[in-house]
Amino acid sequence: MIKAACIQTNAKPSLAESREEAEHLIRTAAGQGAGFIVTPENTCRMRADKAGKFAEAFVQDEHPCVYFYAALAEELSVYLCIGSLSSIWVGQDKLANRSFLFSPRGHIISTYDKIHMFDVVLPNGDIYRESDTHQRGTEAVIANIGEALVGMSICYDVRFPALYRTLAQKGAQILTVPAAFTVPTGQAHWKTLLRARAIENGAYVLAPAQCGVHEGGRGTWGHSMIISPWGDILAQAENQPTFIMADLDMDQVAKARSAIPSLRHDQEYAF
Repeated sequence: MIKAACIQTNAKPSLAESREEAEHLIRTAAGQGAGFIVTPENTCRMRADKAGKFAEAFVQDEHPCVYFYAALAEELSVYLCIGSLSSIWVGQDKLANRSFLFSPRGHIISTYDKIHMFDVVLPNGDIYRESDTHQRGTEAVIANIGEALVGMSICYDVRFPALYRTLAQKGAQILTVPAAFTVPTGQAHWKTLLRARAIENGAYVLAPAQCGVHEGGRGTWGHSMIISPWGDILAQAENQPTFIMADLDMDQVAKARSAIPSLRHDQEYAF
């Protein structure tokens, strides 16, 4: 049995301010017994303009948040998945939106760079061009946390079911979906997408989210969720900084996949 927690934050423009809130919630969840803790996308900070996104950016080996959260995982003796640090330099004019999984000994188990860039014009006229500042990842990632295999993803990835199917086919029992969903898309699709990814793959979904209003007036939907392999919502937040917890039983993954063995029934389609 794994006691898991999803942290929900309202990230600020600076690394220091954002870290303070996240640390408090992580410590509180660990104090209540969580052994696997996942934070939202953009745990490091939320910046509105392109110049701001490049401010306080570091290569991975020099990023203060990497060292901080590694030390925190070791101190609390937990598996800690930082949903993403979106301020990792990977080139002269690009950043990575990178998720980190730390072991209870403070080691980096794995990292995952967001594959699908949020380049959209919403019906309300809001425009997002993540690829202007960030370089897309190219590799799916599964990590071992001892009792389970975890498939990693970030936010907009949730709209691409083939990624999660691949992760589940490779053995992932838990799917992490840290996010900073917009309010319009969150209201319309957040719960439905998350439940679908859980049901179709017979996997737990851990979806910690940003919430509230951030620099520049951007609103995020919140409503972090933990969903069972059968699609039941085990825990759900509203739209304020908090955390949610649930017990994850890997026997329930096996049970769901046995009842609906769709992972064994995938076919190739001819046209």
